[in-house]
Amino acid sequence: MKIDPNHLHMLAAIIDSGGLSEGAAVLNKSQPSVSRSVAMLEKRLGSRLFEKGKRPLRPTELCQTLAEQGRIIVAAGTAAQSAVELYSGGKAGTARVAGTPIFMDGVISNMMAAFQTAFPEVSIHQSYGYLAELSEQLSVGNIDLAICPITPNEVPSNLSFRPILRGRNVIACAPSHPLARKAAFKFEDIAAYPWIAPPAGSPLYSDLKRALDSIGITDFRVSFTGGSLASIFSVMAGSDALTVLPYSVVFMQRAAKTITALPVRLEHPERELGLLWHADRPMRPAVRRFQRFLETEFRGLADRIDERGREDVWRR
Repeated sequence: MKIDPNHLHMLAAIIDSGGLSEGAAVLNKSQPSVSRSVAMLEKRLGSRLFEKGKRPLRPTELCQTLAEQGRIIVAAGTAAQSAVELYSGGKAGTARVAGTPIFMDGVISNMMAAFQTAFPEVSIHQSYGYLAELSEQLSVGNIDLAICPITPNEVPSNLSFRPILRGRNVIACAPSHPLARKAAFKFEDIAAYPWIAPPAGSPLYSDLKRALDSIGITDFRVSFTGGSLASIFSVMAGSDALTVLPYSVVFMQRAAKTITALPVRLEHPERELGLLWHADRPMRPAVRRFQRFLETEFRGLADRIDERGREDVWRR
């Protein structure tokens, strides 16, 4: 026998509120209407739902059983409504995000942690890639949002791009490096130390030579290449090697004091770190909320980087 879920809800409302009139008020119905529904259901079931002549109203064992199912239905409806509201508001769901390794590990990962603290019901699936691969993944729908440095003329025609941080590179080293402890040094002093080259395929790979060219260093020795950001930090911590990194990556490590930037003004790349997404594909609410979160975070970060950079890095 199929029972109308609304009738189960009705029985739960009557029992939980203490009577027919009270239950009717909860259901926003008239008391006579509820009484008729109870009588109709009793006839259909062939069994009483409330004991005859008892005041206050006393539910039968069958009524209690059915009312419990009514409460489950009400709870499921409430949970479903909450799920819809969370999803529609971008507070639940999934976001598939990919980006260049150095920025993802050095900057974005901290922001992801803050986002998930605020919105724990959003699941973020993160992967890595450079511009060509990221563009392809966006085009075929494997990811929702890409984060990478790019020059304006590189933006694929089918993708939208929003810059969030202008490119600024620095010479980075461990805080214990001899040059980091000097009050002043010459550019030729820099050339005496070994260098860590960023992974092949990274925009930073070509930036290294260009940056050193801009300060007159054409002869330098590469001692380590192709590693992750964590391995670059480890090599620097245990050696006197130098490397070129985005200042945002160095800035985000300031609390850990594992890396510092030498006060040398380099020629900055034309690229800007930005967000890429498919222009013609609807963006899910959770992805849109994460995108807005990143934009807000980077607005504040850009201001702090400018202030700190002027004091510590670009004064020379």
